[in-house]
Amino acid sequence: MKILVRNLDRNVTEAELQTMFAEFGTIDSCTLVLDKETNKSKGFGFVEMSDPTEANAAISKLHHKRIGKNAIKVKLAEDK
Repeated sequence: MKILVRNLDRNVTEAELQTMFAEFGTIDSCTLVLDKETNKSKGFGFVEMSDPTEANAAISKLHHKRIGKNAIKVKLAEDK
């Protein structure tokens, strides 16, 4: 399951994002989206977890969790 994580503080690292989700199970991939010009975070990223139970637990527990100054938004990513 691909999970979209939005409203991340621009200082959150990919490692920190992965650590947040690792508490709920195995992570297949974790990607923080970076600006191509500045190489700084755009404030969102994606986490993939293959176990739906673990993914849903992460979504429900982390949605609206305050990380730094921001309350993050976590939901299932929609296919384009």
